[in-house]
Order: sequence, then C-alpha cells, then structure tokens
Amino acid sequence: MARIDDIEPTDPQTAPPAGAAASAAGTPPREPAAGALAGARMPRWLPRAMVLALTLVALFQLGSWAFHELTGLLLNILIAFFLALAIEPAVSRMSARGMRRGLATFLVFLGLAVVTAGFFTLLGSMLAGQIIKMIEGFPEYLDSVINWVNQTFHLEVRRVDVQEGLLHSDWLRKYAQNSAAGVLDVSAQVLGGLFQILTVGLFSFYFAADGPRLRRALCSVLPPARQAEVLRAWEIAVDKTGGYIYSRGLMALISGLAHYILLQALGVPYAPVLGVWVGLVSQFIPTIGTYLAGALPMLIAFTVAPWYAVWVLVFVVIYQQFENYMLQPKLTSKTVDIHPAVAFGSVIVGTALLGAVGALIAIPAVATLQAFLGAYVKRYTVTDDPRVHGHRLRRQGRPDTFIRLRLGRPRAPESDSEDSV
Repeated sequence: MARIDDIEPTDPQTAPPAGAAASAAGTPPREPAAGALAGARMPRWLPRAMVLALTLVALFQLGSWAFHELTGLLLNILIAFFLALAIEPAVSRMSARGMRRGLATFLVFLGLAVVTAGFFTLLGSMLAGQIIKMIEGFPEYLDSVINWVNQTFHLEVRRVDVQEGLLHSDWLRKYAQNSAAGVLDVSAQVLGGLFQILTVGLFSFYFAADGPRLRRALCSVLPPARQAEVLRAWEIAVDKTGGYIYSRGLMALISGLAHYILLQALGVPYAPVLGVWVGLVSQFIPTIGTYLAGALPMLIAFTVAPWYAVWVLVFVVIYQQFENYMLQPKLTSKTVDIHPAVAFGSVIVGTALLGAVGALIAIPAVATLQAFLGAYVKRYTVTDDPRVHGHRLRRQGRPDTFIRLRLGRPRAPESDSEDSV
C-alpha cells in the first residue's frame, strides 16, 4: 500500500484542465459562472436606440404640451382665416378697381365695425330703457301676482311681507356676496374676450390684406403641378365660405322679418331692433344662439303682458323647427352645394371636435373639401335602368302568386325570365 509521501506532486502548468479531466472521467463540464456573462459587451446599437427612444418620447411630450397650451391661439387663427376668406370677394373687387389691397381691407373692416357698434349701441339703449321700466313697474307686477295667488288659493299674502322676506333672506345675502366676489372673474373674462377679438381681427386683416403674398409664399415651396392645386383649393374655399355667409345672411333676414311681424302685431316695443337681434344671433352664434335670440324678445314681451311672452316662446319654437327642417337644408344645399344630411352631420362633427368654432366653420370646410376632391373622382354615365329611379324588377307571374295562395288555387309555375329593360 503506497504512502502519501510517495505520491508525486502535480505541476499546475502541466496539469490538465478541470473540464478535460472531468470529461475524461465521464463527468459533464460545468457551465460558465454568472460573472463571465456579465463581462460580455452589449451591442453597439443598443445605447443609440435607447437615446433615440427617449428623445422621441421627450419630443412627443413637448409637442403635446405645446399643442395643449396653444389650442386657443390656433382656434383664433382658424377663425381669422375663414373670416378673411369671407371678405376676400369684397376686398378683391375693390382692389381690382385700383385701390390698394390694404386700404380696401381696412375699409371693409371699418364698415363691419361701424355696423356692429351701431347695432350694439341701439341694443344697449333698448335694454337699459326696458330694465328701468321693469324696475319701476315691479311693484305693480308683484301686486298683480299676489292678488292672483290670494284669489286662487284663498290666502292673505301682503306685499310688505314678501318684500321683507326677500330683503332678509339668506339667499339674497349669499347671492350678493357671490356677485361681489365674481366681479373680478367677469372682468377677467371680458378682457379675455376683447383680447381674443383683437387677435382674430389682426390675423384676419393680415390674411386678407396679404392674401396674394401668402399664396406666393406657399406656392414657392411647391412644384408647378401642386401650385395649381393649391390655388384651385384656395379659390374653392373663398367661393364656399362666401356662399355659406350668404346663406346665413339670407336666413337671418328671413328670421328677423318673421319675428318683427310677430312683435309688431303684439305691440312689443323696439320690434325692429329685436327682429335684427333674433336674426343675427340665431344664425351666427351656433348651438346656443337660438336660445339667446329668443330670450330677449320674451323678456320684453313680458313687460307688456305675461301672455305675450308665451306667444313669443311658441312662435320661436315653431319657427326653429321650420328653419331646421325646411329652410336651412334648402338654402345650404343651394349656396354651399352639399347635401342637407352632410351639412347636418358636419355641424355635429365640428361641434364635437372644436365646439362652437367647429359648428361655425364645419359647413364651409366640408363644402370646400367636397368640391376639391370632386375634381379627382372619375364619373361615368349612368345606364337607363328602371332600378336607378327606384323601380324594382319583378318576375313574371309573381304578383298573382299571393292571390292564388289566398284563394286556395293551384299555383302556376313561375318563369325565370325577367322583364326586359
């Protein structure tokens, strides 16, 4: 038996590797440790891809934030662009007669400003006079209401008790506090509205005055074929927007005349101004314009007689239905040349996307797009087929089949041939 001292030491340089010895002994080699995998180098494209992905995400977030912050400005620019398209025919006609385009645009805007200021001045004076009249006649209205309540319900209500209850009520005190606290909010909203009007007016002035320069700048970055398409689209937009404004103005005239006749027949004061108010507000303020237009005549008619306000309300509702289903579809389809269903759907979509602005510009935008795309749609001659006119083709003998079945008679065999067209 050999001793331990007789075993020769093994030289580490000449010793076989552990894996080779294990293989020779029949034992499978061990897998490399985790540290060996960690020391492997990552692909060269991975850091660049990560930086590019982070950059794209950052740019997307920045663009979303900027678009959200500039939504109001973009809507103002869109309104200004369509307003410039609406006054483009008048400016171009004056410019063609030798007047400078900037001066022509200024005169058009000056005329619009004078008409608008005069209308609101007359409306403000009318409202102020009616409010003073209502305040002075409020005790009489209150006495008539109290007398009617006492006679109808057999009560003994006095005007003094009602006035004291109103003056010492918590509702009036809270309303006064909220009104005093909301003065600053109202002032801020008024200033914001004035700034918005100035912004729209400034952009629309430059769009109309520098229209040719803007078209040249836009066409300078496009090839000649695309330039012709852009100029054609611009002209179509001018025609359709002008047609839309014309149709709205015509409907405003008809609406104002109808309401003027009603108010004049009822003896309501300021009937001409109220007729103009109803016509303009109901046609050029979408969604809520009808309610704003009808509220003022009802209020003034109430000062004459309470039942007159009811008659005005009934007339406003009936006329609105007539306008929605009879007048507006026909005028819109003739001036803007789109189907009434398309016009109605475009207003709904525009309201859902952009609110009141979308409802106002939806019809001219859809009409422009439809007219522009119509030039690229190839049309064919329709065959003279009765089915085109809504007539259905029937098989021979089929109309008598139902009669024979009802009478219990045997049915003759049907022919498979169709009527000749």
